[in-house]
Amino acid sequence: MNIALIAHDDKKDDLIRFVTAYKDIFKEHALYATGTTGKRLMEATKLPVHRFNSGPLGGDQEIGAKIARKEMEMVIFFRDPLTAQPHEPDVTALVRLCDVYSVPLATNMGTAEVLIRGMKYGLIDWVEEHKK
Repeated sequence: MNIALIAHDDKKDDLIRFVTAYKDIFKEHALYATGTTGKRLMEATKLPVHRFNSGPLGGDQEIGAKIARKEMEMVIFFRDPLTAQPHEPDVTALVRLCDVYSVPLATNMGTAEVLIRGMKYGLIDWVEEHKK
């Protein structure tokens, strides 16, 4: 499964802790991330991560393009709802694409944990079938 990992600046440490906690699950999948998030994830977990540009420089849009081509099966995006983001239209577009293409999206640790645990037990295998 192709999984996108994104985090706003104040949420990057949370995402790193999350991926580290579920490293045994994540290592079985292809990981994609926006710039700095991907770099920090690779350094902390030693997992291979394909890096796109940072979010403000188009990374969110690059992930959105993979969603539109049915090449991304899950998005974990730890958003910071308390800080204005200069690239908010890109974030909104990414969330909309997840809805349009029925791509599971977690925007916080609680939802991400439900998705990852569900993936571990095969409860979201429908995602693979849906992209065909």
